[in-house]
Order: sequence, then C-alpha cells, then structure tokens
Amino acid sequence: MNILPTPRHMMPPKLNGHIKTATPDDEAVLKNNIMAYTSSMDQLDMTRLNYVLNTKNSFSDKNFTAHHVEQALAKDTLEPEDFMALLSTPAAPYLEAMAQKAKTLTRARFGNNVQLFTPLYIANYCHNGCRYCGFNSKQTIKRAQLSMDDVKRELESIAQTGLQEILFLTGESESRSSIEYIAAALELAKPYFANIGIEIYPANQADYEILHQAGADFITVFQESYDLKAYEYYHPYGNKRSFPYRFYAQERALNSGFRGAGFAALLGLSNFRYDALATGLHVWSTQQAFPAAELSFSVPRLRPVNGELGHFNHLVSDRDFLQIMCAYRLFVPQAQITVSSRESKEFRNAVMNICATKVSAGVQVDVGGHSASNKHRSSDQFDISDTRSVAEMHDDIQKLGLQVVYHDHIRV
Repeated sequence: MNILPTPRHMMPPKLNGHIKTATPDDEAVLKNNIMAYTSSMDQLDMTRLNYVLNTKNSFSDKNFTAHHVEQALAKDTLEPEDFMALLSTPAAPYLEAMAQKAKTLTRARFGNNVQLFTPLYIANYCHNGCRYCGFNSKQTIKRAQLSMDDVKRELESIAQTGLQEILFLTGESESRSSIEYIAAALELAKPYFANIGIEIYPANQADYEILHQAGADFITVFQESYDLKAYEYYHPYGNKRSFPYRFYAQERALNSGFRGAGFAALLGLSNFRYDALATGLHVWSTQQAFPAAELSFSVPRLRPVNGELGHFNHLVSDRDFLQIMCAYRLFVPQAQITVSSRESKEFRNAVMNICATKVSAGVQVDVGGHSASNKHRSSDQFDISDTRSVAEMHDDIQKLGLQVVYHDHIRV
C-alpha cells in the first residue's frame, strides 16, 4: 500500500497574525461539520488525512490470524497491513516476541540512550470544551498566565536540574496565549536549553515560522482521537473542533522549518486499535513526505483529574498499552517513543528497557510549578503518577543499565 505524499508547499497565501477565536458564524460551521475550517485557518491538501481515515476504517480485527502476526514479525520492513496485524487481537499472545524485537530495534537505532525533558506550563486559559480535560473552559479552576519575569524564574529553576530540553505548554486560548506571548517566552529559553518544544493550540504556517524563529525546534500535537464520532462528542465547541486543522498542525510546522514533530492519540477515548492504527499511519505517511524530520510517538493514557477519572468505555490495559508501543517501534523504527509521567515509575522503567526512548522528569502540571515563587498559581491539568525528580530519574535510568541523554542537538 502506498500513499502519495502531500506536497510541502500546497499552501494558500499566508495570513497575517495568529488565528482568531472563532466568530459566531465560524462556530456555527464547526458545530455542524467537524471536517470544516474557520475562515482564518490555513488549509492543506486532504490526501494524507483521507488516506489515514480510510485505511483506519478498513481495519477489521477478524481479518487477522496468528499467521499474519508471524509474517509481520518475520519482516525487517513493515507495510501498513503488517502494522494492522500487530495491533490485532491475535497478536496478544505474541507480546513477548514483539517486545524482544522492539528492544532489538530500539538498541540498534538509539543505543542505550534515554532522553530527558520536562514540561513547562506558562498558561492554562482555554477556549475549548474538551470533556476529558482539567483545563476545559467551563471548569471552575484556578487560571493563571506567567509574566516574562515569571517565565525566566521557571527557566532558571529547570536549568538548575541539568535538563537541556524543555516543552512549553499553554491552554488553547489564542487571545490569552498569543503567538507573540509564546514567542517571547521561547526567546527567553534559548540561552538555557538546547532543545525547545511546544505543545500549544494548532496555528497557521506563518505563526509557526514566528515560533521557529523564536527558538522552537519541535512541536507536539495530540489528535486525541481519530474516531470522528468520538472526536465530535469530546470536542463540543472551540477551534479544536476542526478535525483537519488539528490533523495538519505538524505538517504546517514542518513546512515552517521545525526539526521534528510528535503525534499522539489520547488512549481511552475510543477503541485503542483504531486510534493506535491511525496514529501510526499518520506518523508513517508524514515520514514519507518529510524523510529528514525527527518524528515521535507520544503514548498518553487518560488520567484522573483531582482524583476523579469519570466514565470512559475504552480504557487501555498495561498489556494492550505495551502492544501498541511495540507495534509503533516495529512499524516506524526510527521514531522516538515518549512515555510521560502519566504512567507509573514501575511501568516507565519496564518500557525504557524495551522501546521508550524519551521520558519526562521533575514534572509539574500546573502553571509555574517549577520555581518556589510561582507555585500554586493554578490548578493541575491532570494527576501525574511518576513524581520522580530529574536526579532520581537520572539515577534510576543508570541502574537500568541505560544512558541518560540531556540533549541531542547543538543550537547554532
């Protein structure tokens, strides 16, 4: 199976400034059609999106047998059909074999290296209504936005831990966390960090060019779910309701000069086999179009907010979770796999020995949680599980016989 790569520059004329909060007319359009765009959103050719959704929809678990799984495990290079086999129910008894091959590929591609980073929340104002998120605009929580002086204090506190990679996060509010505001924070970070990532609202190419110039190397966007019915239900309003605009966020950033991009489904919102399949196809097809890009899988599972998880029908077990990660490694062996502090210390230790190549440490999921003077300004986005400091994570990785990496890039 082949895909025609989306041309890199099939872009409309650049728009001035970042996207605006949807107008009443735009809200009406998105309410009726999650595949629509608002008038201010850049649009890309739909080839890749259609390929991913159509291939996902063609998947049927009952079409795969143990024979298909064994064939996939015997191959050095997998096709999408092989990836489907490794995500299927018949692959479950082969988890040990998948893990062993995933470990071999991980060591061949990445050696014993495990890269460390930490997130920095600089604002948690949000215009979206995501039904699973602690930052949902209708949640009654403590909201905050850091001043540039606050941001500098956070950067200094994080840098003192020895970390060389940081991930900036905001809520999805274009008015409260403007492109200019985020760019100013990125400029402050450049003297402290070799690798700088962003996890913000999707933006237009012109805006990503501004952020890249300000210091951003890497973008991460969670598609959340590739199930259109689930996506529509979980995103009742806001710009996030535009499924294709979010889908092409990484591509717009790569067109803007970003070095790499991260992809993820939030596992637990819908059937994990379909969401993992679509995520893998999204990464695989993007890698074909951008062979020099450094792409990565994030593998977040739903977490409680203030101790409460709510009712979800598709929660993912540890075994199913490991099956997904091993399938990702075998399908796109050159991609990083990032496992966050949503997961337990024990689970993260286990998967670092198999396929995970990047983990967070010293994590705070509130705005300004790293420096003493900024603490307790806002509510947490979700409850973390692994609370290890950078020093503790460093020591534990070395005890596993692995090598801690603080950066893999020299800023010039």
